[in-house]
Amino acid sequence: MSRKILSRDSGVSERYLASLEAGRGNVSILLLKQIAQAMNVAVEELTRSTPEVPTELALIEQWLARLSPGEARRALRWLRREFGIAAPARMQRIALIGLRGAGKTTLGSKLAHKRGVPFVELDHEIELAAGAPLAEIFLLYGQAAYRRYERRSLEALLARAEPMVIATGGGLVSEPETFDLLLSTCFVVWLKAQPEEHMARVVAQGDQRPMAGSREAMDDLKRILGVRDELYRRADAIVDTSGRSVEQSLRLLERASGPARGLKRSR
Repeated sequence: MSRKILSRDSGVSERYLASLEAGRGNVSILLLKQIAQAMNVAVEELTRSTPEVPTELALIEQWLARLSPGEARRALRWLRREFGIAAPARMQRIALIGLRGAGKTTLGSKLAHKRGVPFVELDHEIELAAGAPLAEIFLLYGQAAYRRYERRSLEALLARAEPMVIATGGGLVSEPETFDLLLSTCFVVWLKAQPEEHMARVVAQGDQRPMAGSREAMDDLKRILGVRDELYRRADAIVDTSGRSVEQSLRLLERASGPARGLKRSR
């Protein structure tokens, strides 16, 4: 921007602007604001004593300043996932999320076998760390303790710095810090299914508890899915296993967990 245009847009004389550039003038806060507004920059940029910030970074800073707190958190998550130091390794670690009965163990173990990498169930790692089965952890120590073990176990897995396929617990997405850690260090796939299929698969595994109050259990399941839907959709990819065989779902999972970036939905 030329001095003439700046003078016109700011209402500050060219002569006064020239004296400021030469370091001879004393500027008031009011005039400084007028000049900053004309240049479409923050006042702080005009008084910065550090080396000049590249134009691109200055523009990014201005855009970020306009975001709401929620939008800023989303932007931070995206930046971490796209440009974080773990970005190359992230694509080599596949993490499966979803409710029980989605197929995380079945499909995860098969995907790991095809990739020639370890398959790890996070709940199993939690039991090893706590020295007790999950039911006992919840009974004796409560959910807060389980979440602490969950976070520590995930951190321990990531410290291995090796390719793997991880099956996570269905409620991990409800713990913001742990879920953000997973998203920033792994390629996350949501294995999705209809509520009726979730229920049928759990029963087929030999767990008859959902049938004790099947109507209430189904209502609870639908409610949980509704609450977590937005969280699950933060995954890098979504694979809908509804009405599909294990082989069909596995093919979709293989395709979805490739190196391509961005959210992909396999239907």
